[in-house]
Amino acid sequence: MPSFLEGLPFRWLLLALFLVVFCRAQATYWVARLAVTGASRSRWGGWLRSPAVRRESALLERWGLPVVTASFVVVGLQTVMNAAAGLARVAWWRYTVAMVPGCVVWALLYATVGFAVFWAVVAALAGSPWGVAAIGGLVVAAAVALTVIHRRRRRTGGPARLP
Repeated sequence: MPSFLEGLPFRWLLLALFLVVFCRAQATYWVARLAVTGASRSRWGGWLRSPAVRRESALLERWGLPVVTASFVVVGLQTVMNAAAGLARVAWWRYTVAMVPGCVVWALLYATVGFAVFWAVVAALAGSPWGVAAIGGLVVAAAVALTVIHRRRRRTGGPARLP
């Protein structure tokens, strides 16, 4: 857990985490909502048409705003779903009504077990030579994947797809 949150009473920790996730989700929504028009003509236009954004937009269209609420408990889905709501220009008040329960659940998860589990995994991996090798391998694999994607985009002139 970040040092500035350590030692806080549980209710203040919960409130702090809620405010962090609330502000982050709102910022993601508004950046996406305000950027749709201009970004389609910039280098970010490819991300707006990416498979991840299309997939999350389709989820939003199919299931509606409860998907926004559920996205807060699925790692990797939260940011894209908030952006998809902004891209779809969902009314702010509807989005916020769907987002607040997700923020509460996220804050509860991180205030109770989220940070503890994360730091336990990091400590376990970093405490052994094999753990350090695994972390190094993941960093190298991510660098290679990004390099391959970048080269494919330059070669084809469009978004790259991994095989």
